[in-house]
Amino acid sequence: MIIKPELVKRIREYFNLNIYETKVWLALLSKGIASAGEVAELSGVPRSRTYDVLESLEKRGFAITKIGKPVKYIAVKPTEVIEKIKSKTLFEAQEKVKSLSTLKTTQEYIELEQLHNSGISPIKSSEIAGSIRGRSNILSRMRELLENSKKEALICTSVSDFEDKSRVLLSTLEKLNKNEIRIKLALSGDPEKIKKLNAKLGLKAKPIESNARVFMADRKEVMFMVTPENSEEEIGVWLDSPFFTESLTNIIETSLRKE
Repeated sequence: MIIKPELVKRIREYFNLNIYETKVWLALLSKGIASAGEVAELSGVPRSRTYDVLESLEKRGFAITKIGKPVKYIAVKPTEVIEKIKSKTLFEAQEKVKSLSTLKTTQEYIELEQLHNSGISPIKSSEIAGSIRGRSNILSRMRELLENSKKEALICTSVSDFEDKSRVLLSTLEKLNKNEIRIKLALSGDPEKIKKLNAKLGLKAKPIESNARVFMADRKEVMFMVTPENSEEEIGVWLDSPFFTESLTNIIETSLRKE
């Protein structure tokens, strides 16, 4: 059996297998049921290693040992494997969340905070800046920035970008509303689309002629995108600078008054 290298690579990544495990599982799937010798011949994996690999796959739920002699192995259906992995991943994620939720009550967390505060206190606020890469990292930082707003939050982006990030933006705006934080929302793009979005979601977004994608908190912190909207990888810059953020806020508000 000829196994395409590209298929081996993709399956290996999807299911978090090593190269031998991937080849052995694919070979076993192609036969349905087979001995270790048959699997070794089909997969090209050395026979001396095939037994260990099959045992590993059995423990992880990819194969079943058939009772009898000679010992043979049965391939588990891909759909069943996927469901097992989903359940395991969900369980591990829930356990991790529980662990993290209690972390703030530990002495270790207190020491982490002390280390951070002692390291950051000598730094001027205007010197605190960082680049952020990747959609998930940007969304996480965006949520944190907006939720830390004490008085005012300002969002300036395109209507399509707002919709794309709505999972974070809408839930965050609801929290800000509950806490009576003033929200200013400026969206570029099709005016009719903005009107429909306002009506559908109960927003008060104002149209603006700007390609900027900017998220600000209390005229102090700002995160702005430095890549075009449809870039393969999003890159943002976060800055803690009241002078810069105040100036940028004034520019955006001036543009809104002109509309």
